[in-house]
Amino acid sequence: MTDLVVSLAVLGVAVLLSEAIRRTAARCSPGAYRIYLLEAASTFQLCCCTHELKLLGETARLQLPVSLTLTYTMTVIHVASFRGATCNPSGVLESVCRGTSGARAAVLLIACQFGAAFAAQYFAASVWTLGLSDVHVNHQKFEFRCFDPLGGTLLEAAAVELGCAFTVQAAAMHVHKVDEKLRAHFIAAVITAMVYTGGSISGAVFNPVLAFSVQFPCSGHTYLEYCFVYWLGPILGVASCILLFEKLIPFLSGKSTIGLDVPAAAPKQKTQ
Repeated sequence: MTDLVVSLAVLGVAVLLSEAIRRTAARCSPGAYRIYLLEAASTFQLCCCTHELKLLGETARLQLPVSLTLTYTMTVIHVASFRGATCNPSGVLESVCRGTSGARAAVLLIACQFGAAFAAQYFAASVWTLGLSDVHVNHQKFEFRCFDPLGGTLLEAAAVELGCAFTVQAAAMHVHKVDEKLRAHFIAAVITAMVYTGGSISGAVFNPVLAFSVQFPCSGHTYLEYCFVYWLGPILGVASCILLFEKLIPFLSGKSTIGLDVPAAAPKQKTQ
């Protein structure tokens, strides 16, 4: 129980710190730079929280209902607090394809995301060094190493990441049909279901920048293999979802459109 309380405190600190940055950016930063600070702060929050949740889930051996409740709750908090930040390179690339974002802005946003993901690794390690709980102390003994996150073959893991990204993208594209007050809970429920379904095979990350922060440092596979699973899989999942719902289905129904001119989908986030 002490381990859980400490981890909850760490999650709270990460969220409050990120929220302070977002509010400062909203009040003080020029409009041209505000979006980059918001993206960096929100990605930092997502990665920090996922680091702690992953460690807690793997080491503390929480019961499944507790783990899923934490995943659901943190996802609701993320969706409610991100203020339009995607925290996902797939979402940025989607905006470029739709013409709502330029290539230069997209490169800067993705750079902010990866910079925040890298910073989250150091934040997590700094907190674990304090030894606030037995989970942190034991992890420090292993020099914060993590091990093979894949519970299946590379193809199986990539397929899971593709399927999870497809499902979450589809939910984000249709979330406008849900009552506004329930949208964050709807997305959180879908993401929690994906974590439950695919977590044992790939970790169910379906976010390239989050995988870079949380999964890439783990031993067991090369960076290229992780890129295949955690980058190619989700990108193909998002692309195939957009093509299905905005090109193939309209074409078959005689309502095909030219180009991806539908407004960008709502932000898609993952936490574990």
